[in-house]
Amino acid sequence: MAEGGTYKRSLGLIELVSLGVGGTVGSGIFVVPGIAAKLSGAGSLIAWVIVAISASCVLLSLAYISGRFTGLNGFYSLFESVFGAKVAGLLMVLYCISSVFGVSTIAAGIGQYITFFDIGSVLLVEIFILAVFCGVNIAGIAFSGMTENILTAIKIIPLVLITLLLIPFIRPENFAQTVPLTTTGLLATIIIVYWPFTGFEISAIPVEETKDTALIQKALLLVMTIVVLLYLILNIALIGSVGAAVLGASPAPIATAAGVVFSHAGPVVAFIGIIAMLSAMNAYIIATSRVLRTLGERLRIPKIRDLGRQGTPVFALVAGCTGSALLLFFSNRFEALATVSVITTLVPYIFFCIAAWLLAAERKARLFAAIGMISTAAILAVYFLV
Repeated sequence: MAEGGTYKRSLGLIELVSLGVGGTVGSGIFVVPGIAAKLSGAGSLIAWVIVAISASCVLLSLAYISGRFTGLNGFYSLFESVFGAKVAGLLMVLYCISSVFGVSTIAAGIGQYITFFDIGSVLLVEIFILAVFCGVNIAGIAFSGMTENILTAIKIIPLVLITLLLIPFIRPENFAQTVPLTTTGLLATIIIVYWPFTGFEISAIPVEETKDTALIQKALLLVMTIVVLLYLILNIALIGSVGAAVLGASPAPIATAAGVVFSHAGPVVAFIGIIAMLSAMNAYIIATSRVLRTLGERLRIPKIRDLGRQGTPVFALVAGCTGSALLLFFSNRFEALATVSVITTLVPYIFFCIAAWLLAAERKARLFAAIGMISTAAILAVYFLV
């Protein structure tokens, strides 16, 4: 039981990396390669490189300033100290919205892969899974952290193996551009490709539950190294082995690619995809509830700020998961949900970079902050202007 209304410090480096990788490597990488290939063909690889650079600079900015919020409320404390209470509150509300939409997006992605097995009542299955993982998190951070470690290992190892197995099947002709590569199409591709890269910051959210806050910076750097290498190599292998047209026609592109190259591999990969998305959902639920609880504390909202007997924010968990479930009734479209999540995530990302720019003394740190700030702001501006 939590003592004095405080969290339990149960998370070490492995758990923090699992949360970051779990939150990042999920529905995005299992669904977005198909959407990106449909929009821009083989040219979608350009979008993956651009976003990898932008997201890496945001992460490096966050890693630099992570030592500044070793006390209570993590992001909120940082934003409040640099930009004031009103801006901090607005940024946390936006991040909370992005997280709730993120959970819904992951649930919709799970639904797409469930259809691979011809299972009906997809929406009900998605809601049931949400309820189960809400319960897992109510049981305690140690239990949900252990669950995240297991799910992350189950999904990362097969993804690496799939990538390595596809590489020998790469053919130069599959990189030929089969659809017109337009500026509008590439910009739309960049927006949707940003979704698989969001979530790395989850490693930095459970500050009060981390054994040693110095581990947060190490975890962030490890997460982005794993994610960038995996995403870029995997997408090259996907397009190079089966072509953009095949990927673009599939709601489950990795499963389809594996099935085309290896007989009967599709269902196995689809199952791995579902496991990966369960891991991402668990990480996002953890993040959403902690941000909601922080807002509850600052705004003095009864119940939302309270911790349960296991040291978990029970009402925040239920509220976040309920909100995500309700969104699925309004829209179960992965692309629409992911776009809203990305747009509302980019604003806090910009302010991570601004904070790093203002606080950094080293020229290298300020350069990364500037690249992250300009690239994310440009992507956000383009979305509303084009």
